[in-house]
Order: sequence, then C-alpha cells, then structure tokens
Amino acid sequence: MTAGSGRAATAGSGRAATRVLLVDDQALLRTGFRLILESEPDLEVAGESADGLDAVEAARRLAPDVVLMDIRMPRMDGVEATRRIVAAGSAKVLILTTFDLDEYVFDALRAGASGFLLKDTPAEDLVTAVRVVAGGDALLSPSVTRRLIEEFARQPVGQTAQPAALASLTARELEVLKLMARGMTNGEIARDLVVSETTVKTHVGRVLDKLSLRDRVQAVVFAYETALIRPGAG
Repeated sequence: MTAGSGRAATAGSGRAATRVLLVDDQALLRTGFRLILESEPDLEVAGESADGLDAVEAARRLAPDVVLMDIRMPRMDGVEATRRIVAAGSAKVLILTTFDLDEYVFDALRAGASGFLLKDTPAEDLVTAVRVVAGGDALLSPSVTRRLIEEFARQPVGQTAQPAALASLTARELEVLKLMARGMTNGEIARDLVVSETTVKTHVGRVLDKLSLRDRVQAVVFAYETALIRPGAG
C-alpha cells in the first residue's frame, strides 16, 4: 500500500492518519518500516531521514505525530535529535535500537523520548507501539526500567533535593508514582493497591499533571532523579 492509499483509506473513515517520520541511516530498514506502517489504514509515513540533523529539520517541516528514531547515526545522533525535536514540541519520539541495553538509551529517554523499541520487534508490536505513543502514552519495557535503575544506582546518594511540587501529591498519588517508577503497569498497580484500573489511570493522570511531566517515562526518571525512591529500596 502506498502512502497515498493509506491516506485515502483513513480519510474515508473520517479519522486523520497518524503521521510517522522514519529516521535511520540504513535505507533497507527504513523501507521495511515503511512497508509495515503503510499496510495500516490509520498510519502514514510522512517522510524519511538518514541522520539526526536532517530529522530535526524534517520534524519541523513535516509536523509528524511520531518519530521512529535510530540512536547511532552520522552528523547528529538520535539522542541530540530527540532533545531538539521534543524541545520544539514537534513530535513524540520512539527510540529504535539494536540492543536493549544500548548505552545511549538512558540518555535518549532523559532527552524526552516517549518510548523504546528494538529493531527486530515483530511488525504487529511496532504498529502497536506507534499507536500507543501517538495516543499520548509511553512505552517503557522492563529491561529499560532496569537500566534506568542501574544508572541511578551508580550515582551519589542524597545530593538531590525533592522539588516542592511533590507536596501537591496526595498520599495515594505519591504511592502510585513510586509504583510507576518500579516499572509497574496500570493493571499491576491496580492489583497491588486493590483498586480498579480506571482509578489508577486517574491517579497517573493527576500525578503527571501536577508534576508537569509528559508521560510515564518522565515519571520514572523524575522519581529517581529526585531520590523519591532508590535502587534496591522497597
């Protein structure tokens, strides 16, 4: 299916397609991703870039909803490109890499990426990931959560003051934030607190709003950076 036919199908259903920018220095991978995404009527490939510098300009010019971003590229890597795209409010960024413990994954998440995906992820999972991130949620695998914890475990203890914004959280909201930082899903949090998943979603939304955080990825980073929880505690 071509990009044009994908747009037509979506237009016929009355919904705007999710526009995706593909960023990878390997043309073969970009072609593969394009074929996967354009087979879906609600997804459209807005463009392609072979390096981070071009990606920043393309994101500004094409206004995609989601950027599939490789990390290791010439001219400008995916970390810096992610930082610039997120700062400009151009799009949400979904990181692509070959290894789940890529040394740059942590930096990319701190730069504002909304999720992380392996390049050998099954086609259906890639499509789901794009939809999840486009919908405003975050995609953070357990392996990446563990890596975040490991990174903070190596940092000195007791040097970060907790921001005043934490005082605005209720006791239950603070509890939810801590569980989020452990990498727990809404369903797992609901079972742990013996409440409904809908209630958890409400708490998560309030936590993000009160702390001015974009998504769950930022919440995990925030919790460790502010020493709200510590690796190995609890």
